[in-house]
Amino acid sequence: MDPSEFTDNAPGELVKTIEGLWAFVPHPLPPTFDIGPTTVSRLSAADFALGQLRGIGQTLPNAQLLITPFLRREAVLSSRIEGTIASVDQLVLFEVEPSRDPENPDVGEVANYVSAMKFGLARLETLPVSLRLIRELHEKLLTGVRDQDRRPGEFRQVQNAIGEQGRPPEEARYVPPPVAQMTQALSDFEFFLHESTELPFLIKLALVHYQFEAIHPFLDGNGRIGRLLLSLLICDQNYLTQPLLYLSGFFEKHRDRYIDALLRVSQVGDWAGWVEFFLEGVAEQSQDAVERSGSLLELREQYREKAQTARASALPLLLIDELFQVPALTISMARGLLDVTPVSAQRSVDRLVDLGILEEVTGQQRNRIYVAREILRTANAE
Repeated sequence: MDPSEFTDNAPGELVKTIEGLWAFVPHPLPPTFDIGPTTVSRLSAADFALGQLRGIGQTLPNAQLLITPFLRREAVLSSRIEGTIASVDQLVLFEVEPSRDPENPDVGEVANYVSAMKFGLARLETLPVSLRLIRELHEKLLTGVRDQDRRPGEFRQVQNAIGEQGRPPEEARYVPPPVAQMTQALSDFEFFLHESTELPFLIKLALVHYQFEAIHPFLDGNGRIGRLLLSLLICDQNYLTQPLLYLSGFFEKHRDRYIDALLRVSQVGDWAGWVEFFLEGVAEQSQDAVERSGSLLELREQYREKAQTARASALPLLLIDELFQVPALTISMARGLLDVTPVSAQRSVDRLVDLGILEEVTGQQRNRIYVAREILRTANAE
C-alpha cells in the first residue's frame, strides 16, 4: 500500500504493522462531510424506489414467492464479486440433491451464503445486528467449504491485506488495521450501529458498509458478509417488511466503480462520491426488484391459468407455488409437499411437464430431477 496516495483528508490514520507494512485505521463513524444537492437528489430517488418496493412486499399473497428467488440471485452475484462463480441453475440443483457431488465446487460456497442469510433473518427475532451476529453469520458462510480453515466465526488474529492473488503483501492495494486497532475499530463500529443519529438511514447504511470493509475483520469472506449485512439492516430497521432488496447486482455490474469508490474514501475522504454511488445502487436495485417481482407474479398467474384451463387436479396448482421458491424438484419432494402416494406425485409432476412448466433434466429412469426453467430465467434475467 502506497502511503503517498492517502491525503490529509483521509478519514483515518496510517500506522506500521509488525511486518513493516503501512496499514490504514479508519476513524470512528460518523464522519463530517457535506450533503450536497446531488446527494439529496440521489437520496430522494432511492427513498422513492425503496417505497415502491416496500409496497409490493406488503401486498404479496405469499412473500416466499419472491424472497427465495431474490436471495438465491443475491448469493450468486455477491459471490461472483469475490471470484466464486456458480450459476443459479447449479445452485438450485445442489439444493434439491445436496448429497450429489456438484460439478462446480463453488456451488457449496454460494449455498452457504443463502443459508447464512436465512439464518440471519431468523436470528434478528432474538438478536439485533451486532458483532456477535456478524461472527455467527461468518461461521455459517465458511463452515464446510474449502475456506473453512480461515477461522469461521472468528475475527482475525493476524494481519491481512487486499491485493492481487499471488502478489506479495507489499504490493497490496489496501492494508486494513492491525489486530489491536481492528479490535477497537470493531467496538466503535458496533456502537455506531446502535447509536441514534440524525443521518438519513440510507446514508448511515452506506457509511456502515464502507466502515466494515475498511476494517476487514475476517481472514476471508469480508465482502460477502458486508453485503449480507446491508439486507439484514434494512429488515432490522423495518425499512422493508420483507427481504427483497439486495445490492450485489449493482455492485457486480459496476465492480470497478464499487471498489474504487470504497478506496477513495480511505485515501482522500470522498464520502460524497461513495454515498452517491451507494444511493444510485439502492434506487436501481429497488426498481429492478419491482420489475422482477411483477414478472414473477405475472408468470405465476399464467401457470395457474394453464393448470385450471387444463382441468388439472388441485395438486399441480399447489406445486406451482412451491416451484417459485425452489424451481426444481424430485418425485420424492413432490410426494412430501403434497402428502400423497408416489403414483399421485408422479402424475402431478407429469401434468406440469405436459403444460411446459417443468422439464426433466437428468435423462435418467430413476432419481429424476425436474426444473422450471422459465421461472429461473425470469428470476435471474440480466
